[in-house]
Amino acid sequence: MTLSSQIYGDSLKVLATVASSVYAFTAKGPEAWVFAAGSTDVRTRLYRMGLTNNLAEISKDFNVYGLKEDQWEDFLIGDDYEAFLVKRK
Repeated sequence: MTLSSQIYGDSLKVLATVASSVYAFTAKGPEAWVFAAGSTDVRTRLYRMGLTNNLAEISKDFNVYGLKEDQWEDFLIGDDYEAFLVKRK
């Protein structure tokens, strides 16, 4: 296993843990809004990629928003965002 494949695998594990936590948290508090932003641009991009790759599944249960130029908008694949919000439907 190369270092880059290990880092990629670790990133997938982290995203899976975050997704599982969001589902569990909002199951107990369905009115909660969940905010996510990476501590770096690279991490924010990783979150965007995770949302993009799983948007069809996520959208079944959540409304997804992205922050762009101080405005929240519906998350669109291909757009860059500074942060993300999700809320149970």
